[in-house]
Amino acid sequence: MEVKVLDAQGKATSTKVTLSDSIFGIEPNDHAIYLDVKQYLANQRQGTHKAKERAEIAGSTKKIKKQKGTGTARVGNIKSGTRVGGGRIFGPRPRNYSFKLNIKLKRLARKSALAYKAQNDALMVVEDMSMASPKTADFKAFLGNLKLENEKVLVVVGSQNDNVYLSSRNLQRAKVVTADSLNTYDVLNARKVVLAASSVEAIEKILN
Repeated sequence: MEVKVLDAQGKATSTKVTLSDSIFGIEPNDHAIYLDVKQYLANQRQGTHKAKERAEIAGSTKKIKKQKGTGTARVGNIKSGTRVGGGRIFGPRPRNYSFKLNIKLKRLARKSALAYKAQNDALMVVEDMSMASPKTADFKAFLGNLKLENEKVLVVVGSQNDNVYLSSRNLQRAKVVTADSLNTYDVLNARKVVLAASSVEAIEKILN
């Protein structure tokens, strides 16, 4: 699968990049995508939620009224979970939501996400970006040249580029990641995926 490489002005250059069919041309596996996205979202949860249970509530343990003869239901102490101000019954406790997935499955999920983008013509390849200094206006102009200023965009660079990253940080709809930190959720969450030319080789090396 050959794709033309665009320059920073959004115009096609004479260079073409061949995208590997073993990544961008596979039959997507929806269940692998589901599991990988589920794990990603689970890992975002802090798990620090906590409600006080019966034993942790401050209050008397004295029995409120006698057991029999009142004509109403029996009652224990004021810390009972059935009373206002009492403990929470089976309340949330701190826990870790993360779970394990095999590396091969996570690779398959990323391949599937990229394959979906390739099938839906939501993938672009551009020349490697170079910025002399962090400047949001320059990054906005770059997206404008690609006609992506109003789209949710994921830009994948081959290696860490602080100037490009800092230039995009204030833009709500744009996100810049390196090829080695690419994940399934980010790919699917973006309307368009823009690959820097150097990132294509890095992605293929990681996923193959």
